[in-house]
Amino acid sequence: MQRALIVVGLVLLVTGLAWPWLSKLPFGRLPGDISFERENFSVFLPITTSIVVSIVISLLVWLLRK
Repeated sequence: MQRALIVVGLVLLVTGLAWPWLSKLPFGRLPGDISFERENFSVFLPITTSIVVSIVISLLVWLLRK
């Protein structure tokens, strides 16, 4: 458990430091991400982005378990 918390903390630290570069990536604006905007509300469904992130995380976990 301690190792997992340290890894999560390091990942958050690296993500925070790399945020200026990560924000320029097209995640959230991929084809297949659905966005509705009406007068009083807006809905954003990042379907494609969720699939891509899920695949990347699954591959990382698979590689780390080997």
